[in-house]
Amino acid sequence: MLDANIKTQLKAYLEKLQTPIELVASLDDSATAGEMRALLQDIAELSDKVSLREDGTAELRPSFAIGRPGEVARIAFAGLPMGHEFTSLILALLQTGGHPPKVEPEVIEQIKALAGEFRFETYISLSCHNCPDVVQALNLMAVLNPGVTHTMIDGGVFQKLVEERQIMAVPTIYLNGEEFGAGRMTIEEIVAKLDTGSAARDAAKLTAKEVFDVLVVGGGPAGAAAAIYAARKGIRTGLIAERFGGQVMDTLAIENFISVKATDGPKLVAGLEEHVKDYDVDVMNLQRVNRLTPGDWIEVGLENGGVLRSKSVILATGARWRELNVPGEREYRGKGVAYCPHCDGPLFKGKHVAVVGGGNSGVEAAIDLAGIVGHVTLLEFDTKLRADAVLQRKLASLPNVTILTSAQTTEVTGANGKVNGLTYTDRNSGESRHVPLEGVFVQIGLLPNTDWLKGTVNLTRFGEIEIDAKGQTSIPGVFAAGDCTTVPYKQIIIAMGAGATASLSAFDHLIRTSAPA
Repeated sequence: MLDANIKTQLKAYLEKLQTPIELVASLDDSATAGEMRALLQDIAELSDKVSLREDGTAELRPSFAIGRPGEVARIAFAGLPMGHEFTSLILALLQTGGHPPKVEPEVIEQIKALAGEFRFETYISLSCHNCPDVVQALNLMAVLNPGVTHTMIDGGVFQKLVEERQIMAVPTIYLNGEEFGAGRMTIEEIVAKLDTGSAARDAAKLTAKEVFDVLVVGGGPAGAAAAIYAARKGIRTGLIAERFGGQVMDTLAIENFISVKATDGPKLVAGLEEHVKDYDVDVMNLQRVNRLTPGDWIEVGLENGGVLRSKSVILATGARWRELNVPGEREYRGKGVAYCPHCDGPLFKGKHVAVVGGGNSGVEAAIDLAGIVGHVTLLEFDTKLRADAVLQRKLASLPNVTILTSAQTTEVTGANGKVNGLTYTDRNSGESRHVPLEGVFVQIGLLPNTDWLKGTVNLTRFGEIEIDAKGQTSIPGVFAAGDCTTVPYKQIIIAMGAGATASLSAFDHLIRTSAPA
């Protein structure tokens, strides 16, 4: 099952096991079960601390559980954890075997203190780059707390379950048989959702913090660059973000980041986070900001009730996927309406789907989906596609793709809780037409995350923060950078440069103005 190189690497990892672990397989006669047996045998042969049994009694087959001998296993994989999930398998082996996790001590204690029975199931696809974060978080929780169990379920293997539960987006998490959440979640977010008193405690801790010299709002490329440049000046620097990494976490192939020929979003974000942590930056993750109040100190209010104060602020809140804003879109989100073709595409295997958007993102999505689904209909509002010529040529060569230009999407239709079609207007004839399908992937660009700033700083009619060449906004001491601003091109490398510019400008502001008494 595993090639020689992977076996060598895995053997080295398994040497870190501190206690024996046991693999318990529940198999059937399927081809997937044969592959699973071979995988588990390979793992067991690589360490004398790993044993294998094939007398499992799990209802989901093929599957296997990881536990300690003599104990009830609390981690299970229904399906083969390969692709993006192979790392989840390795971490589950190591952490069950006593290898310490790389998680903050206070989070570990919070997990151990959770009281009750928590039976988690996570539906994933092996091509989903967000799913491993959820799987790894819940697996670790199962290791740390005996009241937690977790099963990863590959939607591609267990199609019947996916249909029964009408799962059309991954990752989708169930807790004790009820839907708990969908989309990427960190371990801190999951624990906060279970520990209802954590928000108030966080608010009190944040409000008690001393005044910052520079407070960066946003943890994407612009925010990370701004924080690093500020910290290098030796001033008190804070960074607060709803999700460190921002939309870059949802980006797969990155091939235009100069000097790095090819990488992907999660890898780049890991590098950003590591770089920021090399400096004295107070990183406050998983916090949503809801107001900005100028004054002697600039106050930044948080949704949990906390308040931070700073002598200067850099807004780097980035952008999010733009919505169609048509009837049915929000109603069927996660039930056929999706925004990540890489994550959710495998759930539509053999089905008819639509992609709305003819730019690079839309055409790339259509190309990727064409290799999975039965048929793709791409709809573009303009009279022609706007994607790069090389992408258009590739798209035109695919036999199972229909391209519709001058098509204005007007409604997403559905029945029985899931999408069944899309209605559009032919802008040439004015005729309304309906396309029967089972999925709609929206790829129509980005919208700045600035709704909370309306009435505070000057925004364009598109919601972008107006800045000058130095990143200064309409409020003295408040700067901005990246995709949330009027910078003309929304690119990772440009956002980083803008973050550095805003940080240097903030430092210049600090040394030119006297602090209030």
